[in-house]
Amino acid sequence: MEEPVIEPPGLPPAQGEEEHPSLALANSAIALPGGHTLDLLGTPAQANHWLTQRGLAPADAGMREMCATQLRSLREQIRSLFASQAAGLPALPAAIMAINDAMTRVPTAPLLQWDATTGPYRTTPHPTTAIIDHALATLAADAADLLTSPDTQRLTACGSTPCNRYLLRHGRRHWCSTRCGDRARAARAYARRTNPA
Repeated sequence: MEEPVIEPPGLPPAQGEEEHPSLALANSAIALPGGHTLDLLGTPAQANHWLTQRGLAPADAGMREMCATQLRSLREQIRSLFASQAAGLPALPAAIMAINDAMTRVPTAPLLQWDATTGPYRTTPHPTTAIIDHALATLAADAADLLTSPDTQRLTACGSTPCNRYLLRHGRRHWCSTRCGDRARAARAYARRTNPA
């Protein structure tokens, strides 16, 4: 039985997600009001759907939990790097190593194998593994490109609590969506009414 894929409730992409799939990956675990979270990569089917939407995997890739776990792990490392950059802090060496590992994991040619009976031959890795490795390499390279481009100066965390998404700031906008901007403005108005100066 195929598991259902749950779409986020009317949440538009944050500024920059369409140009940078690594930003979309970082934002695929969404903190919602009331202490709730929504993980767009929570199951293998959801991870496969997320990758398919971005042209990184075919719809019938047959993603397994191990592959979904690798994708969620890369997400956390990218989030760590984005958080460091947005806060102006040094990056964790483990996060940099994870990005570099993902970028170098994809073989550029069929690998040499050796069979005891028939001898040497060349083959590509297991197709599903090759798909996820290619997707991870693409996402890691995009994160590295974003962090080393002029756009990195615009990278910021959404300014609305409890949102945990990142965006590329455009002008004075510090929110990932209109919903978060409205929530932040309502919180400021409430604070002014309850704590008059």
